[in-house]
Amino acid sequence: MAFLSCLKCDPWTLPPSATHPPPLSFRPTPFNFISFKSARHHHQELTSLSASNSSSLSIFFPSSAHQLPVDFTQKELIDALRNQDDETSAFTLFDWASKQPNFKPTLFIYEEILRKLAQVGSFDLVRNVLHDMKRSKCKVAEGTFFILIENYAKFELYDEAIGVLDVMEKEFGFKPRTYTYNFLLNVLVDGNKLKLVETVHSLMSSRGIKYDVSTFNILIKGLCKAHQIRPAILMMEDMATHGLVPDETTYTTIMQGYIEEGNLDGALRTRDQMLVAQCPSSNITVNVLVNGFCKVGRIEEALNFVEEMCCNGFRPDQFTFNILANGLCKAGHVKHAQEILDVMLEEGFDPDIYTYNILISGLCKSGEVEEAMDVLNQMISRDCSPNTVTYNTIISTLCRENQVEEATELARLLTSKGILPDVCTFNSLIQGLLLTGNSSLAVKLFKEMKNKGCQPDEFTYNMLIDCLCNKGKLDEATSLLKQMESTGCARSVITYNTLIAGLCRNKKIKEAEEIFDEMELQGVSRNLVTYNTLINGLCKSRRAEEAAQLMDLMVMEEFKPDKYTYNSLLTHFCRVGNINKATDIVQMMTSNGCEPDIVTYGTLIQGLCKGGRTELAIRLLREVQMKGMVVTPQAYNPVIQALFRQKRTKEAMRLYREMEEKGDPPDAFSYIVVFRGLCSSGGPIGEAVDFVVEMTERGFIPEFSSFYMLAEGLCALAMESTLIKLVDRIMKAAKVSDSEAGMVMGFLKIRKFQDALGTLDSILTSKKPRKGYWGR
Repeated sequence: MAFLSCLKCDPWTLPPSATHPPPLSFRPTPFNFISFKSARHHHQELTSLSASNSSSLSIFFPSSAHQLPVDFTQKELIDALRNQDDETSAFTLFDWASKQPNFKPTLFIYEEILRKLAQVGSFDLVRNVLHDMKRSKCKVAEGTFFILIENYAKFELYDEAIGVLDVMEKEFGFKPRTYTYNFLLNVLVDGNKLKLVETVHSLMSSRGIKYDVSTFNILIKGLCKAHQIRPAILMMEDMATHGLVPDETTYTTIMQGYIEEGNLDGALRTRDQMLVAQCPSSNITVNVLVNGFCKVGRIEEALNFVEEMCCNGFRPDQFTFNILANGLCKAGHVKHAQEILDVMLEEGFDPDIYTYNILISGLCKSGEVEEAMDVLNQMISRDCSPNTVTYNTIISTLCRENQVEEATELARLLTSKGILPDVCTFNSLIQGLLLTGNSSLAVKLFKEMKNKGCQPDEFTYNMLIDCLCNKGKLDEATSLLKQMESTGCARSVITYNTLIAGLCRNKKIKEAEEIFDEMELQGVSRNLVTYNTLINGLCKSRRAEEAAQLMDLMVMEEFKPDKYTYNSLLTHFCRVGNINKATDIVQMMTSNGCEPDIVTYGTLIQGLCKGGRTELAIRLLREVQMKGMVVTPQAYNPVIQALFRQKRTKEAMRLYREMEEKGDPPDAFSYIVVFRGLCSSGGPIGEAVDFVVEMTERGFIPEFSSFYMLAEGLCALAMESTLIKLVDRIMKAAKVSDSEAGMVMGFLKIRKFQDALGTLDSILTSKKPRKGYWGR
């Protein structure tokens, strides 16, 4: 069955986010230090070497300090080439060597220089070397071209990788065989270029290249990566028509595909098929299934399965133990994962970096940083060198727990051991500094990061842009966006949304619109958050017509307005007193299938109260309750405030008590509304006194202008002792110092009430308690 026909059975495409590891790979991708040397992509297609303008390799002057004697051997030249710091010096040395008398480069030397050049993307020079190979009639091998295919793929030059097939045949007369096609198919599958897989597969068919088991296994892996299990199974069944029998890799690839889909039962059925077919199996099969059990959280079954397989002759290996440890940590059983470490040692296995990193990560996630440090010391004592992943795991945890100094010290230790901090290390430290309010140090570290040659990534910039926006430093935030553009750093919709939100918060709507327009020019797709942020900003700037136009554009772009979109417009119309338009917005919202939430109703209730339509607001409040919604203070507060203004004190207090019993707890504004209402409504003064006691017990401090009114009333009724008790309660709730409290009480004792209240006002204002009205 052709690969294309499998696709027709069940059309498949690989989602851009899919990054599944290849089957049977249980170790994480090894951590690589980021190379900051930019790869040169100024390549030429290798479709015809005869078109080359260069007739020789002499494009550099030979180094005057070459590292070889005149009578150098092939091995000495290869070693010298490997020791060169960069591709330019390597090519210069090779050029010098090729001109020496009685020396003719061998295939091994050609392959070494090809590898050196291709690994850094110097494909112009690769072309020159190939031309020289052809001119000197060097006999090439299949592996020579694998160097080109692999490195073209490394730089995502997949069309050029496919073009190597023509170079082999047309320029060197070397007909690609099944193994070459398999190698090419595999790099395309690993690069998620599955449309190109289809192209190469068709080439194989049209050129009569015979498939082998590996061909099918690679194609099956591609289908599984595209979440197309059914076509993958059909392709396995088609192997028989080519006289081929599925091997362990075939079955385990499909098992892995099922596991990635969360379908462990499908993987177990595939194992049963494998047993029926009497296909030989190894530890790989067992490890795939153990990984499957762990991935879906069936840890106990994983352990039972291992025990069962051990009874049948299976001996757990390093991978088995690591998989179990990882599964236990993810399930929150870190202590049991540590026991796996002891079992490994008893079985004669030395825990590796992956084992230790699993345990350290598990301990950090459960907040046991000290224990993680103990494991770190343990691994060092056992001669297992920590890597950047190890340190970054602990550093990021320390930063999240506001232990930035300890994290910084660990980063210094990392550097002293020759492990250079990478972008993840710097990001963790910068994030920790920002979370602890040390933004200036974060910016300083950002500059140091760049000075040390570590390029910031999108996450670095996004954190700093958000911080600068929150501080109102919009020019600096915008400058960082331009810096991202100039350095070629990826900019996603999150970056632009962050900046647009910051500009809108600071009422820089024109600049926000410019960033919004720039997104299209930069090819960055806007999302719902982008539109909602700008619509909200326009509404707050009283530009509702433009906001409505933007909502129309949003719909044209196939984004469905949500409650945030409608609530922004609703808030604007309620604020300007246009209740009819506000009501229209709610009706439009409902007709478009967007269910209003408590914020919607609360905003409309506030608008009704502001327009003097209190009874209608109360009726709407009752309708909301009948819908089963939990009514928030945002909905209650405007009605309570309106009732107090109408001197309907008893109704207002009944509604306040109802909020306490049935709704969300009163917020700071609830207390200011009620206390102000009680003090200004002319009701019983005792009710206002009791309310001060009630609110201070809950940690809230009364608004001072209203308290001053209450104090005057108490003094007029000769209730000074009650006033003194209330002042004492307020000072205790506000945690006023003994010296400050003594000053206030001193004025009260000599009946200087005005001085006492003035002093208390100054003290409370300077304190600005967290749970008070000053925060509003």
